[in-house]
Amino acid sequence: MDDSLILEVADLEVDVLTGIYSEETGKPQPLRISIAAKLKAAPRYEPDTHLSASKNYMDLKFAAGEALPPGVHFKLIEAVAEHICDTLFVQDDRVEAVTVKIVKLAIAEANEKIGITLTRHRR
Repeated sequence: MDDSLILEVADLEVDVLTGIYSEETGKPQPLRISIAAKLKAAPRYEPDTHLSASKNYMDLKFAAGEALPPGVHFKLIEAVAEHICDTLFVQDDRVEAVTVKIVKLAIAEANEKIGITLTRHRR
């Protein structure tokens, strides 16, 4: 059984052009995005282990924000999650799988969490 390392960034709030209804199109919607990226773990993590034995958490944050193309309207939040997964796979060939959870904040009426979770494995 192989050891693995899961890097996580949770509850990023990002404004994204998304939606299929007329009231959703043309203006960014607030999304809450959480990402978990699975990597093969190093044999050991000693106090002086270099960052190259892991991955920078900021890469996950980048994939959910700056890496989303400006001005592009994603009809489905599934497509936003797909783009985030693709970005992380291209960024680092050590990433074995990515799970993206997206909650649409604008449609919540009673603080419920409405959204999706997508998991992709490197192919």
